[in-house]
Amino acid sequence: MEEPTHHPWEKFIDFYFSIGLTYKDIKSVLARRHGFDISERHLKRILRARGLSRRNGYCDLAVLVEFISNELQYSGQLHGYRWMYGKCREHGLRIKKEDVRLVLKELDPRGVSLRQARRLRRRSYFSRGPNFIWHMDSYDKLKPYGFCINGSIDGFSRKMIWLNAYTTSSDPKLIGGYYVDAVQRLGGCPRIVRGDLGTENGYVRDFQRFLVPIHPDGTVDSYLEGASTANQRIEYWWGFLRNQCVEFWMSLFADIRDNGFFDGGFLDKAILQFCCMGLIQDELDDTAQVWNTHTIRPSKNISVPSGRPNVMDALPQLYGTRDFLSPVEDEHLQLCKDECVFRRPIPCDPDVYELCNILMVESHLTLPRDPYQAVNLYRHLREAITASL
Repeated sequence: MEEPTHHPWEKFIDFYFSIGLTYKDIKSVLARRHGFDISERHLKRILRARGLSRRNGYCDLAVLVEFISNELQYSGQLHGYRWMYGKCREHGLRIKKEDVRLVLKELDPRGVSLRQARRLRRRSYFSRGPNFIWHMDSYDKLKPYGFCINGSIDGFSRKMIWLNAYTTSSDPKLIGGYYVDAVQRLGGCPRIVRGDLGTENGYVRDFQRFLVPIHPDGTVDSYLEGASTANQRIEYWWGFLRNQCVEFWMSLFADIRDNGFFDGGFLDKAILQFCCMGLIQDELDDTAQVWNTHTIRPSKNISVPSGRPNVMDALPQLYGTRDFLSPVEDEHLQLCKDECVFRRPIPCDPDVYELCNILMVESHLTLPRDPYQAVNLYRHLREAITASL
C-alpha cells in the first residue's frame, strides 16, 4: 500500500490553523508568503485529511468546569466569559465559547451580574502598521506594596511588547533595559516610541533617537512624549489589566494592610516582594500571552484593524500594510546595552532575601504556589524577622 503524499505546505497549514486564521486568510498567506496557491476547497480537504476541525474534539465539560473553578479562586474571578474563553484556549482546552459563558454563569453568578459594559467615546486612533509606534508607560497601582509594573504595547497590532514587574519603575537605566531587551529579542526597534514626560524614560528616549535618527527632511521625531493621559493605547490597556489581574492583588494586599500586617515600610515591602514577585510576574506573563492570542473585535474606527494581536503583528500583509521594524546594528545596540541595568534574579533587597531563605530552611518551608500560600508565608516571615529585631 502506498504511503500518502505529504504536501510541503502542510506544516504551514497546521500552524496557521492552530493560531485561528480563517480559511480565507490561510489560503491568502500560503499564496503570498509561501508561493502555494490552492483553492479553499482543497484547503478544507487537506484539513479534513489531517483531522483538523474547529467543531470537533472538544474537551469534556468536567475538565472545563474544573479549570474555571480553579481560575475563580484567584484573579480569574475578574474575567468575563470572552477572556476566560481565551485563557482556556491558551491552556490547551478546546471548548465552545457558549459553554464557557454558561459555566461561568453557574459558578460565578454574582461576578457575572457585577460586570457591566461601559462605553466611552474615544478619539480616532491610527497607526500605519506593526512596530510603527510603541506606547510605553508605568503602572503604579501596586507600587504602595513594593511592586512596580512597566509595559509597552504596539499601536497597530496591540501586541504587548513587554510587561514586567520589579521593585522600581523610576530608574531610567532599568526602563532602558526593558527597551533594549525587546529590541534585541525582535531584531529591531520601532519607527516611533511614545512615552510620558517623566525622567524614567530618559534612556529610552536617547536610545531610540540614537538607533532611529531623524532624517534631515523628516518632520516626525522617533521619540514622542506627552501627558500620560494622552498615551491612549497603553492607558486603555492598564484599565484592562486592572480588570483582569491587578484588582485581585490590590484587594489581597489591602486586606493584609487593613488587618495590621503591612505598614508600608522597607522591611514589609521587601518580605512581600520576596513572597509575591514571582507569582505576580507569572500572572502578568499569562495575561499578556492570552491578550496576544485573543481576538480583538471590530471597531467603529475603520483605521483600526481587528483580529488577534499575534496575527496582526506577524502577518501585516493580511491588513494591507507592512512591518515597520527598523533593523539596528549589533555594535549600536551593544553601546545602548552597556548603559542599562537589568532586573536581578532576586526579587527584593539582597539582605532580606538571604534572611528569608535562611528562615524558610529552618522552618522547612517551600516557595508559595498561589497567592494565599504567599500571604501565609509573608506573615510567618514577618513575624519571625520582627521578633528577632
